[in-house]
Amino acid sequence: MTTTSDRVAGSRARQTSHHVSQSVFDGSRLRVVLLVDVHDGAQQEFLEAYEQLCNQVASVPGHVSDQLCQSIENPSQWLITSEWESAPPFLAWVNSEDHVRMVEPLHSCVRDTRSLRFHVVRETGGPATGADAAERRLQRAPRIGDGVIRHALTFTVKPGSEEIVAKILADYESPEPQVDDTTRLCRTSLFMHGNRVVRAVEVRGDLLAALRHVARQPEVRAVEEAINPHLEQDRDLNDPESARMFFTRAALPAVHHVMAERQDAQTERYALYYPARPEHGMKLAELLARQDEAAADDSQNPVLRSTIFQRDDVVVRLIDVRGGLEAAGPAQVLGLSRSEQVSELTTLLDTTDAAAPSSADDLLRGVVELARMDLVTDRRSPDA
Repeated sequence: MTTTSDRVAGSRARQTSHHVSQSVFDGSRLRVVLLVDVHDGAQQEFLEAYEQLCNQVASVPGHVSDQLCQSIENPSQWLITSEWESAPPFLAWVNSEDHVRMVEPLHSCVRDTRSLRFHVVRETGGPATGADAAERRLQRAPRIGDGVIRHALTFTVKPGSEEIVAKILADYESPEPQVDDTTRLCRTSLFMHGNRVVRAVEVRGDLLAALRHVARQPEVRAVEEAINPHLEQDRDLNDPESARMFFTRAALPAVHHVMAERQDAQTERYALYYPARPEHGMKLAELLARQDEAAADDSQNPVLRSTIFQRDDVVVRLIDVRGGLEAAGPAQVLGLSRSEQVSELTTLLDTTDAAAPSSADDLLRGVVELARMDLVTDRRSPDA
């Protein structure tokens, strides 16, 4: 079990390690900022809906406090800030069906929203040190990023339609990568595991602007319309509410990304799908994140990049491997470094479809076979 002291120790280690690392699992307090644009004349309706929501959120585990602010210059602009003990409880709530139901009363009075999430690094009163740092749960050292935002969508298609959907998704024309002066699409990777589709995107600049840009492209709209009849969850792209609900449920946030300092242009991209036992998705993602963080400093490890996406009990790990999977052992492919972690992984995985293993090696190979996703398409933008 990971304790606060373990996380603080991990933060200290990051001070001497210079690999790229972005994570929600360091135990720091979280500040969430929600920018809201309210329809003219709907301010009172919005306030009443917020007060109802606020009372419900107060009982959510991990929630500390929140504030509602209204612009002094434009009464239609509002700001909601909330504080959470750490990122995982917030993500567990914001990605839940309970959250979808809670925020429904806001939809009729809100024109647009934008959510920003921040770990608390410092606060007024001077830097926290020693035991005080652990108690206040501040991020001890800033992480080093690479300027790329990673996000994914996942959805399921009707059984029997997998080949048709894969062909539709593979044959589309790539949209223009340059969104505006500051935003560019870098890479889109599509994978399937049975009837589950995962589309991972990498963006430099503004993720929301990039997603809106892609959604407006005729070639992308044609693909979305073509797969509509095959989706298990109905959606109507001509109905903003239907489309919004679909993409809200399809969002698969990146919860951890690490990239080793050593890089190699000759890498191959793979995706692994880890179906977690009910209510164990976050624990599974954190286990994989801890191992990927440690492996980034291992010069012999052929996995040079890893991004973990998680929502509810769906965990997907996207890896770039030097020399392909043949160059890595099954433990490295799965993101494990010690034999006891195999046991921990299998206690979190839903392996009801896996055959009973005769040895530890067979177990590892079986989990790799169970987890590996089929590549549909992987496209990089020029100069990405």
